[in-house]
Amino acid sequence: MGEPGSSARQALPAELSSLVGRAAEVAHALALLATERLVTITGPAGMGKTRIALRTVRELCGASGADVVWADPSRLRSSAAPAGAAELGEGFEGREVLLVLDGCEQLGERAGELVGELLARWPRVRILATSQRILGVAGEALLAVGPLALPAAPEDPAEPCPVAQVAPSDAVRLYVERARGADPRFELTEHNAGAVAALCRALDGIPAALELAAARARSHGPAEALRRLAADPLEFLSDGPGRAGGADALRVCRLAAPGERLLWERLSVFAGSFDETAVAEVCGFGALGPRAAAQTLRRLAPALLAEPGAAGRYRLPLTVRAYAARRLARDPRGDGATAVRRHHERCRITAERAAQLWRSGAQLEARALALRELPELRLAMDPRSPAGPAGALEIAVSLWFLWSACGLVEEGRGHLERALAQHPAPRPARALWLASWLVASVGEASAADPLLVEAWATAVQEGEDTVLAYLAHVRGTAALWRDRPDEAAEEYRDALGLLPAEPEFGPGRRALESALAMALAHTDPAAVPFRAGASDGPDLWARSWAGYAQALLQRREGRPALARTWLLRSLEAQFALGDRLGQALSVELLAQLEADLGRYEPAARLLGSVSGYRPTSACPPRAERTLRLRLTPEAFRAAHAEGARTPLRRLLPEL
Repeated sequence: MGEPGSSARQALPAELSSLVGRAAEVAHALALLATERLVTITGPAGMGKTRIALRTVRELCGASGADVVWADPSRLRSSAAPAGAAELGEGFEGREVLLVLDGCEQLGERAGELVGELLARWPRVRILATSQRILGVAGEALLAVGPLALPAAPEDPAEPCPVAQVAPSDAVRLYVERARGADPRFELTEHNAGAVAALCRALDGIPAALELAAARARSHGPAEALRRLAADPLEFLSDGPGRAGGADALRVCRLAAPGERLLWERLSVFAGSFDETAVAEVCGFGALGPRAAAQTLRRLAPALLAEPGAAGRYRLPLTVRAYAARRLARDPRGDGATAVRRHHERCRITAERAAQLWRSGAQLEARALALRELPELRLAMDPRSPAGPAGALEIAVSLWFLWSACGLVEEGRGHLERALAQHPAPRPARALWLASWLVASVGEASAADPLLVEAWATAVQEGEDTVLAYLAHVRGTAALWRDRPDEAAEEYRDALGLLPAEPEFGPGRRALESALAMALAHTDPAAVPFRAGASDGPDLWARSWAGYAQALLQRREGRPALARTWLLRSLEAQFALGDRLGQALSVELLAQLEADLGRYEPAARLLGSVSGYRPTSACPPRAERTLRLRLTPEAFRAAHAEGARTPLRRLLPEL
């Protein structure tokens, strides 16, 4: 193994203890080195590139006794490529050498020139480089290193997180291994598994960040670590107060060229992932125009986190974002305020675009867009932002479908209530309508009454007939949950009478017609406004409710098999959209069909599976009355509890 011949060349670093989840990368590096002269291990700071290089070298030495020289490019005495190559290559003449250049990003754009000079001067030298950027040398073979595999985020954060669900994740394995080193009593348990998984996700699966967090396991358990990380990432991941924190973040930003440093700072306004278009729109102004911002993003891409399953989308590592945000906030040119304003405007346009997609019938596309951009939209809905509560409410109202039709009722309610609390009187009628709908959808219907009264008065003053129509729809929905279908039908008729043919926001006409059909199916089936063609039209959400109304009619007319077919069709749409309230009604009617056939325990399991989706003010499902008569209390409770523990799709194998 080569001995150091200059200040830049150094002894091979000591063996590092763990390389959780990186065996594939080591094998890939070995395979590339067998055929290529230049292999560059790229990736953001803290990913373990040096460890992969070290393990690769040790494997190579063990197999072939290769002649290895390890070098730190930052310690070169000369900045010129020829002189630097001569310094590093001292004694290489006539030797077959594997030169490891660790941390090439420290040379900036000069790294490529240096490597090119080394390869040209010594044809028998192979180079294994680690770098946060691509070197751009002809023949360069790239090995991109990403974060460790993360546990999937739960659909419902309030639900318990089984150990078996998170333990196989490489990120969790590394955290647990290091936490045990800091605190031998540490164990992954049902009590802390959810917090450990959330902490690993918050740290982006970056090994260095996970190790820093795990090193504090004795003093800060996973839940406490999450709280401290959210409050101040740099403080938590540093050795203590007073330091800038996040050594990797400091190095990334310090070594960047001026234009790159400017983009790092502006990228910190993004909470989630971004692509070139978003970066050009938000960060492309002043000294760094839209085209330059997009080009700079391409150069920085290897140092960013690639968004899984979304080519061309990236995220800032947590510590880099926190450090860059701190610098942006202190920028004397006011770049921070400009970037925040541009970010909010992009979010406003994105929310309106998603709403237009929903109105046009592209509802799955609308949902996907809103969910993909939700981290940014959440930032924009903060009433403390420069756009204030009015700007937050405008975006929240545009996203009405995400809250009401796609299962995020509680989140939407929270955004609206926070912004409404800070909005001066008079508060906007549209926001009051949506807040009343969401309150009625998940809580006590009476809690929506003050909002309904205020919204009605404001809508009359503002001439918002569409809001008046939607308020009648809310009252009808609350009546339906209370098992008052006659009252609901009257409210829905009023709503349809007030609603324009093409409303510019909120549910479309077909959705309100489907609501009326549901109410009439209970009280006056002959008056249901449609029977054939209930599944027609572009409005998928409305079709799911129309299918539910059809199922009600088919059951009343003694055709349970056809009713089940309609319900399963509705459930397919409700699953695709994430409509939990729709799933609750559909499954409760399926339970009634099961009870009609004497299958009481399966019916009770179905009721249990959607018991958490119903508003607290809703009357018990009709099927429950039957089941309590037919089953003993113990049998009903046991089947109901089993259903609550079982994923709904497992109870419905047809879906």
